[in-house]
Amino acid sequence: MKLKVTLLLFLNMGFFAFAQENLTYQKPSKSILDLADYEKAPTVSMDTKKENMLLMYRNTYKTLDDLNQEELRLGGLRINPVTNISSTVTYTINLKLRKISGKNEIQVAGLPDNPKISNISWSPNDKKILFSHTTNSGVELWVIDVATAKATKLTDATVNANLGNPFSWFLDNETILVKMLPKNRKPLLDSKKDLPTGPIISSTAGAKSQNRTYPDMLKNQNDEINFENIITSELYKVNLNGTATLFKEAAMYAGEKISPDGNYIMLTTIQKPFSYVVPLYRFPSRTIVYDARGKEIKTVNEVPLNEIIPKGFMAVRKGKREMAWRNDKPATLSYVVALDEGDPANKVDFRDEVFLWDAPFANNATTLAKVPQRYNDIVWGNDNIAFLTDEWYDTRNTKTYLINPSNPSQQPKVITDRNQQDVYSDPGVFETRKNEYNKYVLAIEKDNAYRIGEGYTKEGQFPFIDEFNLKTLQAKRLYTSTYKDKKEDLLEIEDFKSGKVLVQIQSKSEYPNYYFRNIKKQNSLTPITSFQNPFESIKNVSKEVIKYKRKDGVELSGTLYLPTGYDKTKKEKLPLLIWAYPAEYKDKNSAGQSTQNSNEFTFPYYGSFVYWVTKGYVVLDDAAFPIIGEGTTEPNDNFIPQLVANAEAAIDAVDALGYINRKKVAVGGHSYGAFMTANLLTHSNLFACGIARSGAYNRTLTPFGFQSEQRNYWEAPEVYTAMSPFMNADKMKTPLLLVHGEADNNPGTFTLQTERYYQALKGLGATTRMVILPKEAHSYVAKENILHLLWEQDQFLEKYLKN
Repeated sequence: MKLKVTLLLFLNMGFFAFAQENLTYQKPSKSILDLADYEKAPTVSMDTKKENMLLMYRNTYKTLDDLNQEELRLGGLRINPVTNISSTVTYTINLKLRKISGKNEIQVAGLPDNPKISNISWSPNDKKILFSHTTNSGVELWVIDVATAKATKLTDATVNANLGNPFSWFLDNETILVKMLPKNRKPLLDSKKDLPTGPIISSTAGAKSQNRTYPDMLKNQNDEINFENIITSELYKVNLNGTATLFKEAAMYAGEKISPDGNYIMLTTIQKPFSYVVPLYRFPSRTIVYDARGKEIKTVNEVPLNEIIPKGFMAVRKGKREMAWRNDKPATLSYVVALDEGDPANKVDFRDEVFLWDAPFANNATTLAKVPQRYNDIVWGNDNIAFLTDEWYDTRNTKTYLINPSNPSQQPKVITDRNQQDVYSDPGVFETRKNEYNKYVLAIEKDNAYRIGEGYTKEGQFPFIDEFNLKTLQAKRLYTSTYKDKKEDLLEIEDFKSGKVLVQIQSKSEYPNYYFRNIKKQNSLTPITSFQNPFESIKNVSKEVIKYKRKDGVELSGTLYLPTGYDKTKKEKLPLLIWAYPAEYKDKNSAGQSTQNSNEFTFPYYGSFVYWVTKGYVVLDDAAFPIIGEGTTEPNDNFIPQLVANAEAAIDAVDALGYINRKKVAVGGHSYGAFMTANLLTHSNLFACGIARSGAYNRTLTPFGFQSEQRNYWEAPEVYTAMSPFMNADKMKTPLLLVHGEADNNPGTFTLQTERYYQALKGLGATTRMVILPKEAHSYVAKENILHLLWEQDQFLEKYLKN
């Protein structure tokens, strides 16, 4: 008997360790599977007046069959050429309506069989809800009558959703502008069958073009033809009675924006030549404004091919950009022009100039403001009030100005000037509400605006509402959440006079639910939803945010989980799992701030190690891994030493609590977290093993910058080399599980990165296992793949960490 048991163990271990396995999909152990295989609660969309809510139900996961569809990858797009919608869409499979003041959920009647619903949109008056439904042959447009909860089909499966949301409401609540497939559309070319007529040629005239490594670019003439085919549409005006009228003939429409008053339509079309090195949003374009009948009024912008752009995150193209209708005016455009030619290296007093241009554009545009940093955003209020924000990445600075749109000569007033990474000083976001044009504008009551803040402090998170006086520029605190055992998110102020606020409240074991709170009445809380916790088996796990310091004094934090029933007095020494993702900072103060809240609902998912609290592991989730570069020093100049110091501090902190065996510590991460993991195993002896998923390991394959690195390889070759695990593969002595999606669509993290790194490690004799998940992109979505991933991780940890 003993011989048989020993033989079975040997065979099992040998299968896992040595075979070139042809495994079928596996499922993780029961304690993990019970958490992973759950029913997802619906997401909620409420109307403007908060009278009705739409409950949207989705499957918890996609399936491999969902991913195993025809796909074209062109110009940065991934689309299904049969159905003419993105192949990455996650569909809603059922819809229900409910009165917010009631309890009864009403099933929407008349939905199509086996619905695949996306692009959900309320009408301006909240009486109708549009959505698209994807059939086996294409996309249809449907509408729901809210009063009767009945759905009706408006069009056949001829809607073109290849560039995203294919329709826009007109202000009359009866008419929709819809992108439709051209009636004379030509069939797509088959690149595998159609022989090329010549070689593929690219050339440069010597100008610098330092572009990131974009995926899914056009590669040849057939791609160009197919790209033009899939994005070309005719524009129709579709009425709720089902009639459809051609509005504009076929073109490559990439943006349709109806003016607030509905009298003008700004259409942006993609032009030629296309590019093989940048995505479609950097292709040439032309923007023309038409009246509501389709008559051309004015060409308001023409943008050339944008392959060449200066270096740096604050680099922008020349010419007009950020063109949009002003929300508080019937038909006024705003746009921005770079005064430094879009080059951060140029020294100028003002970086950007903001313009206003009134329809019908008979006169020239007028200056609204000039800003010393790069323009970021405007919150429109009224004729005399708007808030403009600029930013500068290198210093992490952001400023918000109060401006007078009717008097540009009036000096903008700086109301905030702060480090945007300093979350403890964040004053919050100005509250907006819909105006008569169904556009969001600044909510103003008398002389006051309102800000809702996340409320992060050294002591914890306490969200707040401030009243901001527009004359004195002083803020008055109206409400601060005082929960210490729950987390409250302040979502929207519903009634400024009565103090009614829409909030969401959750705790470690209470699923997030919606409530109305009256901030003027103590303990006035009215529940709206009552979603239940689907993860009962871990509701009693110990969960807390721990804070500790790095050797250089930088404050760090992480969320620590202990298994259910763990006896803190006996302090059994358990294995530790650390999940993390590095972040770059320009100062130690902001790097040491924590945005973690131990009262956040414990939601296990494949992007963390939380599942393993059921298997007797201690888990430190979202451990802080700041990389700091103060002054002229770049964060990555000292990436490896800081990375190791972060890991050492985390292990020391949990070890000091007495919970772990510090010889049994594993680290894991996804994407840049995978890059972190490989470097930690390469340059330290802190870990017994690691799990790296969908990472990039050779930085010479991303030579024009990566993550937050703005320098190119030739400016900092030693940084690129030192940070590349591939270049240091000979130093790897620790077991590593490498996982990657077969169809990664993230810039820089090509599947090839993992394949080549694995080959290097294997050739050098490292203990490594590589798992390629079929059909998956950068994020994993198929149930079969996710459950197998959990099995792989569980087997790996059991072998190389626990045992």
